[in-house]
Amino acid sequence: MRVDHGVTNGTFSLDGHTFEVDNNVWVVGDDDTCVVIDAPHDIDGILSVVGGRRVTAILLTHAHDDHVRVAPRLAEATGASLHLHPAEEPLWKLTHPDRPMPEPLADGQEIAGLTVLHTPGHSPGSVCFYAPDLGCVFTGDTLFHGGPGATGRSYSDYDTIVTSIRERLLTLPTATVVHTGHGRDTLIANETV
Repeated sequence: MRVDHGVTNGTFSLDGHTFEVDNNVWVVGDDDTCVVIDAPHDIDGILSVVGGRRVTAILLTHAHDDHVRVAPRLAEATGASLHLHPAEEPLWKLTHPDRPMPEPLADGQEIAGLTVLHTPGHSPGSVCFYAPDLGCVFTGDTLFHGGPGATGRSYSDYDTIVTSIRERLLTLPTATVVHTGHGRDTLIANETV
C-alpha cells in the first residue's frame, strides 16, 4: 500500500463568496486498485494520480464544493462507489441538488485499510481517514499545518472543531503524518489547539 498525491486548482464557494483554491488529491492503494480521497476540481487531474489502477471507492472528507465538485462524474467514469457522512447532506445539496446522497460513512467504519473518524466542526459531517498501517491520517479541512480548518462559515463551529481535533486526532500516535485537504503535510506531534 502507498499514498500518491496531486494538486488541482479551482474555486470554493459558500455564503455568497468565491475563492481560488488549490486542493490536495490523495490516492491510497497498491499497483492494481486504489481509493480516492475527495474529488475536487477536475477529473483528469485526479485520474493522473490514479494512473491505470481501478478505483474501488471515492471517500469524501466533507461536502464543500471544492471537495465534491466532480465526485458524481468521477464515480460514473470509474465505476467506484461514492461515500460521505450523512450529516453533510445540506452541503451536498448545495453543489449537487439533483444527485442522491452518496453511501453513508459512519464513525469507526473501515474501508480499504482506512478507519473513518467523525470530526465535526469544519462542517457537521466532516470526517478524517486514519491509515494506521501507513502511519498517516487524511484530515480534509479539519486539521492543517498550523491548526484547525476554517469555522467562520455556515454549518461550522470553532468549539466543535477544537474538540474533534483534541479528542480524535491529537490522540493518534505523535509520529502520524497528517495529509491535509489544502497545503503541506504536518505531524500530529507538531499540532496543538
